[in-house]
Amino acid sequence: MARKASRGRRRSRKDDAPAEEGARSLPRALALTLASGLLWGVAHLWAGRRVVGALLVSLFTGLVAAVVFTVTAFREDLAVLAVQPQWLTRLTVGLVVLGAVWIAVLIRSYQIVRPRGLTALTRTTGAVCVTALCAAVSLPLAWAAHLSQVSNNTINNIFTGTEGRDIDADDPWEGRRRVNVLLLGGDAGPNRVGVRTDSMTVASVDTRTGDTVLLSLPRNLENAPMPPGPARDRFPYGFTGDGPLNPGLLNEVYEYAENHPDVVPGIPKERRGPELLKGTIATILDIPIDYYILIDMRGFADVIDAMGGVRLTVPHDIVYGRYNEGVVKAGTRTLSGAEALWFGRSRTFSDDYARMSRQKCLLLAVARQADPQRVLTRFSELAAAAERAVSTDIPSELLPALVKLSAKVRDGAKVTSLQFVPPLINTGNPDYALIRSLTARALAESEGRTASPSPSRTGTASPERPRSTRGPGAAHSPRTTPSSAPSGKPVSLDETC
Repeated sequence: MARKASRGRRRSRKDDAPAEEGARSLPRALALTLASGLLWGVAHLWAGRRVVGALLVSLFTGLVAAVVFTVTAFREDLAVLAVQPQWLTRLTVGLVVLGAVWIAVLIRSYQIVRPRGLTALTRTTGAVCVTALCAAVSLPLAWAAHLSQVSNNTINNIFTGTEGRDIDADDPWEGRRRVNVLLLGGDAGPNRVGVRTDSMTVASVDTRTGDTVLLSLPRNLENAPMPPGPARDRFPYGFTGDGPLNPGLLNEVYEYAENHPDVVPGIPKERRGPELLKGTIATILDIPIDYYILIDMRGFADVIDAMGGVRLTVPHDIVYGRYNEGVVKAGTRTLSGAEALWFGRSRTFSDDYARMSRQKCLLLAVARQADPQRVLTRFSELAAAAERAVSTDIPSELLPALVKLSAKVRDGAKVTSLQFVPPLINTGNPDYALIRSLTARALAESEGRTASPSPSRTGTASPERPRSTRGPGAAHSPRTTPSSAPSGKPVSLDETC
């Protein structure tokens, strides 16, 4: 009997040995699996599967080397690829495939080093740990794939296509020295009918240097010359609006085109306003307007918030609201979206022209602070805000060239501003010949040359009615002190903001 009991105890210890060995070997198996997550093939090499292990190590090392080399040597090109839908689609697919392969490597690595004889508890522990490792690997890749897809959708939703027109990657500007983009601030809302473009600025950018001249037109400019065609036929001596009781201000041109499709025949409804306003401002300045960007001002506040705010200097307390609802305090600090919106919009105890100056400073601050790191960390919020706030006719195929050009502007290009405001210009009876002359001189100085009188380059100049020495615009011209009176020369925003 005693011998039988002894043999039973030895058999029991032998049966328990695999389970005890498995429990002791599980940490080693998990460590090897973790090592294989950091360097593919480690578990295979430890298990004696040298050919497969060597192939996995080589593949992983090659992938890491390729990524490091690409980021180091082609940093600028990555920003260009990031705005091309076809590359974003490829990146999304590549990240999904990479994640699937990485997970497969982890699972297979654990399978070949997993000890035998595990209990239910240790098997569950091992499965949970491997699942956690798979999640740790896949979540960053899934996040990157998500950002790639969000970027793709945003580009497709905001930017148009070229409708069959090819853009030469080596010469996207077709030999032009400047590209002129009309920046519009719209103030549509539930309490307003139509869109009033209360902010109108042409950013004329030197395609070689990135040096930019901002040409700002006041919203209350009257008798604006219209572009050739039905609009000029209707208003041969300048825009006068719907009737004698309507002064026909420049900020009403957009809405007029929306309500009168016959002045812009053949243009889709959503493009009538921008097209007529582009043509009108091209006629005023005597330069071609290549593209426009319309930003809804309330949506612009969402963009600022998505950036985490914008840091700028508020020169003095700015009261806002019809009934003095609040104050944007003076000082250099980070403004929220609502504060930045009121910084750029408020006319309380101020006027349109002071507001125009603040808007230029705000645009410059946003352009300079929209660095890749900030954009990346808040990309989803920025993309959603941009879709709500921005409309444009810039073709998506031109985005790579614009990214390179904007990098020049952000990295120290000279940005100057010229505002056509009183007393330089009488908004009720403007001297459009003077506006064209000052524009030509500002662009020539930006390019380091001397402007010379020349006939209209755009062919859009219209007949002008004789100007009187005293016109209805006198009521629109605020008092301006000699120190703040515009000289007709562009001023550097880096010095004035």
